[in-house]
This record gives sequence, C-alpha cells and structure tokens, in this order.
Amino acid sequence: MRQGENKQNIRSQSEIDAQNAYAAQIRAENDRYEAETGVRRRAFVLTFGCQQNEADSETLAGMSRQMGYALTATPEDADLILVNTCAIREHAEKKALSIIGQYKHLKAKNPALLIGVCGCMVTQEHRRDEIKHRYPYVDFTFGTSSLFRLPELICTKLARGKRQFCPEEQKYLVAEGLPVHRESTYRAWVSVMYGCNNFCSYCIVPYVRGRERSRAPEAIVAEVRELIEKGYKDITLLGQNVNSYGKVLPETVDFADLLCEIDKIEGDYLLRFMTSHPKDASTKLIDVMASSRHIAHQFHLPMQSGSDEVLRVMNRRYDTKKYYGIVEYMREKMPDVTITSDIIVGFPGETEEDFEGTLEMLRRVKFDMLYSFIYSPRKGTPAAEMENQVPPEVKSARFDRLLALQNEIATEKNQPLVGKTLRVLCDGVSKNNEALYSGRTEGNKIAFFEGTPDDTGRYVTVQIDRADAFALYGKKHEKI
Repeated sequence: MRQGENKQNIRSQSEIDAQNAYAAQIRAENDRYEAETGVRRRAFVLTFGCQQNEADSETLAGMSRQMGYALTATPEDADLILVNTCAIREHAEKKALSIIGQYKHLKAKNPALLIGVCGCMVTQEHRRDEIKHRYPYVDFTFGTSSLFRLPELICTKLARGKRQFCPEEQKYLVAEGLPVHRESTYRAWVSVMYGCNNFCSYCIVPYVRGRERSRAPEAIVAEVRELIEKGYKDITLLGQNVNSYGKVLPETVDFADLLCEIDKIEGDYLLRFMTSHPKDASTKLIDVMASSRHIAHQFHLPMQSGSDEVLRVMNRRYDTKKYYGIVEYMREKMPDVTITSDIIVGFPGETEEDFEGTLEMLRRVKFDMLYSFIYSPRKGTPAAEMENQVPPEVKSARFDRLLALQNEIATEKNQPLVGKTLRVLCDGVSKNNEALYSGRTEGNKIAFFEGTPDDTGRYVTVQIDRADAFALYGKKHEKI
C-alpha cells in the first residue's frame, strides 16, 4: 500500500487551520462567559438517519467541545442546538421539521440560543429555502459538504448577527483532522469514504452527499489503530458503498486491501463494514473476510428486490442470479456467516409476480435479518416521476406478507443457536427491559441476559436457551 496524500479529494490544511482559528475564537468567548457567570455554555446534537449521520454527529459534538461547549442530553439546557437531518424518506424529514418547530419556544425564552440545521435534508435547495422562510428562529444551515465549516458559521453569526444559509461546496472533499467525540467507549464508527456514484432511481443520496471520494488508507488505518489502542472492541467501517472504496485514489488499493491492512493490527476487536453494493461485492473481499483474524463473519448486502425487472428499473446493475451467486460463495467460504439485507416493497411498477419473486428470493437466501421499507417517493429522483406508482393499500398488504415470511425465516435461522455458547459484547441495561442486559454477537444478533454494570463494554459468554425472530435469550457465563 503506497503512502501519499490523495490531493484531489482532501481539503487543504490551510482550510482546516482556518476553522481551528474560528473555533479558538469561540472557545475564548465561552471561557470568558464561564469566568463571568460560573456557567459553561452547552451544546445539544440531535441525529436523524443512518450510521453515517451518527458518525457525522460525533464530529459535530467534537467540534462543539473544541469551541468550548459542554455537551448536554436535553435541548432545554442548550446554548447551541444542532439538528443533523436525514433525507432518505419523507417521514424522516417531516419528523425533523416537527422537532425543529418545537424549538421556537426555546428561542423565545433564550434569544441568545443558537440553532443550526445540517445534514442531508438541507442539502436540498427546497428544504433549505423552507427553513429560511418558515423557521426564522433557525440561525444557520449547512449541508453534508460543509460540516467542517461549523466554527466559521457560528463565529460569523455571533459577529454579524445575520442568519447563515451555507450553500453546498463547489467540490465535495474529505476534511481530515476534525475532532470527534464518540458516544461509546467500546463501539466506534469510522468513515472510509463519502458520497455515491450509483444513482439508483429511488435514492436521494448521490444528490445530497455528492460523488464518491475515499479517505487515504493510511489515515483510516491510523484512526482504527488509535481506537484499538484505546480499547475499542467493535469498529464499523462506513461508506455508502464500501465496495467501491479506492476507485478515485492515486494509490492502487481497494476495500479488500484496506481490510487486510487493518486486520494486521494486534488486539481483541471485531471489524465490521457497511454498506456493500452487490454489483461490487468481489470474491477477493469474501476471501479476505474468510481468512482474517478480526473481520466479523457478518455481511449486510442490500438486495432491494427479487425481481430482475424491478432491479433493472431501480438501476441496481445486477440481477438475482448474480446476487444469489455472491451469497452461495460467502456461505461456501464462511458457513457461519450472518447475512442481512434491505428490501423495498411497492417500487413503481412492481407487479404481483415481481413481489412473489422477492418472496421466493427470501426463501432461497434465508436472511438472518431484513430491513424492509415501503417505497416512499423522494423529490428529485427518477422513481418519484414514474407514472405506475403502486397504491398505498397494495404496498401495505405486501409489506405485511414480507414481514410475516421473514419472521418465520429469522426464527428458523436462530433456533439452531439454542444450546450454544456465544461471545457477546455487552451494551448495558436493555432499553426495553431494565431487568436484562443486552449485547451483540459476532453475527450482530441481539442477545439478552442477566448481567451486571461491570459487563458493559466487555465481552461475556452467553449460553442461549431461547430464540425468536429478533433476539436471543440466555444465561451469562464467565467473562472472556
């Protein structure tokens, strides 16, 4: 793996230094305020959407701390509110707008409160304009390409008093060296690339996150090594399509090569990644997983539909034969692999025959878990303009049938785990049942058991005595 900086994709150090200077100015003001009042100003970060948004929010939190804000879990206590939005489905946008609307009374109580809205939703011009005209108490917006400019936006707002509506950058580039405040001390997200070049006909991501750009491999390896040295045990590499990592790098390196480099790092940890596009899932990648020391035998491979015609109209660029061939090869090389997927129900033009094809693929593949969605038109995507939209009642009925079948399959897949002893990374007390602790297996399945506070963030062994479609239940044994 050649060393070197990907100069086409990386923001200059002078740009990052400029933001650090803005951050220092704000920190000095926050320090002065605390010295005079005895109160430290606080920041609240609210996140909608995917794991990439969660990773972005950890950077927002890191920059907030760099600027001298303490972090708070409640917006009522905040002097700075940042709402990191999602645009994948309209429901997510409406929910974000509803919550932003509730902050109006907070601004009325505290006129000095700063409110910023960022992320995928405001990358869309019509949403940015909506915020500007209908939410006058929002102080600034910035999209996914401008996240690194948060200190500048706050500094400009404080100095001039004018609202800031940051347009998208002319060029989507990677900003290295930004501070990160991680929510967990044992699980971590690490972005390896940003953007997407696939333009699936239903998806807004390429329009709101830009074209693919990969981080330099040495920067990723260094970040992962630092996490492992700090004791992180579960690290997930993120990208809209990790399988296309490296295509625009000056180095000759692909995602499998990157995994090999990380796998060389000594330590007790599991390495995961998401998301993979089937058209780019190579046998080389699967071979690397099978021979690795640290890569979890877990693969999230979105299928979206079991109809070749629907896949063609979706612009997915693979068919069911190719998809099933990938699955067969994975199971040949890793018999214990856990395979999960995404399915869209009711895509425009989906016939009953098309949907039956999806059900048949579920029966053939037998996914361990499925993330299924009813198709939701996204303004600006080709699918939203298609005339043959499936009626809502048909989509709902098909969705129910899909869930019923998948529940049967998931239960069947989990039953052989009963009686086995599995290694589980404990996440602490379950949010759904305070009498139990929960954690994740190597296959990323949720396991519930009776635990203690000391178990949180550690590996424990759990003997499984019951399984259903969504979870495993068992008794804890000694720590390992």
